[in-house]
Amino acid sequence: MEAHAADLDHALADGNVASSFEARVRALEAEQLSPLATPSYPARRAKQEEACRLRTPFQRDRDRIVHSKSFRRLGHKTQVFIAPEGDHYRTRLTHTLEACGISRTVARALRLNEDLTEAIGYGHDLGHPPFGHTGEQALDVVLHTRFGRRFRHNEQSLRVVDRLERDGRGLNLTEPVRDGILHHTGPGDPATLEGKIVRLVDRIAYINHDIDDALRAGVLAEEDLPREEIAILGSTGSERIDLLVHDLVEHSREAEDIVQSETVGGAMSRLRRFMFDRVYLGAGALREQDRVTGVIETLFEHHMDHPEAVESVAATDTDDLSTRVTDYIAGMTDRFCIRAFEELTVPREFRH
Repeated sequence: MEAHAADLDHALADGNVASSFEARVRALEAEQLSPLATPSYPARRAKQEEACRLRTPFQRDRDRIVHSKSFRRLGHKTQVFIAPEGDHYRTRLTHTLEACGISRTVARALRLNEDLTEAIGYGHDLGHPPFGHTGEQALDVVLHTRFGRRFRHNEQSLRVVDRLERDGRGLNLTEPVRDGILHHTGPGDPATLEGKIVRLVDRIAYINHDIDDALRAGVLAEEDLPREEIAILGSTGSERIDLLVHDLVEHSREAEDIVQSETVGGAMSRLRRFMFDRVYLGAGALREQDRVTGVIETLFEHHMDHPEAVESVAATDTDDLSTRVTDYIAGMTDRFCIRAFEELTVPREFRH
């Protein structure tokens, strides 16, 4: 034991592990990863940095995201159901963790870069505003009505890591991670297969866990779920995810791209449309939409007239006021947003 400890101390003193880390990672990736995988080196950043001697560039990006303030706030942001009465509903953070776990499984099975996949997965929803899909729509409505601009959470996620974190300095993430965050939804495909994994797995994760939460909340009953799609994909969330992942891996390997079979992929797309019709844009969501839009609108107008509170989140002095207000509101957690609204509209003696 003492001899082993002495050898370890000697190795650390000489820096043998750290000095050979990059070379060993390059050799391992050349041997073990698919030719289609994105290599960890060299790091492509807007501002070049000295390499970390014990982490790949993508591991470093992952750590920067996980240690960021915006990542911590995800634990108090709604996934679908606003201020749910219960401890078992998903939050934006638990969705992120579930999507990352599935994404890593797919990346490993396809011999792609797990570290890149994980970093994209952790960062993809950092720009989501409070109140889930409903909050995103509400902020989009306010911006479009007043300024002719749109709000898209994927674009805001990239802005968070590029401009808002670290007091405006940003996280200086690598280009493949930035690309995957921006293109995890919306027009345009990610430039890497790892980014494409997160884009598709994001949907696999939220469709299935949102069904689970909708059943728990009583928004849906088991008999409401579309029979044909459930017969194809499975009767439980775990069954559906298992089938979807196996289908994705097998067909992606054959196609040398990230794809699904026509049968399984088609059933998932129809199930997604069902969730938009019945849950995301259903009657309950539309009732919430008016309420949430009122909250967002009130806060937006207040901070446009009283910009003092938003000065601390300005990325640069050149950002206009509407951009700074958008950054401020998009960064709020659900409970902070509700509290801020109550402070403006509810007399102090009536507050909880």
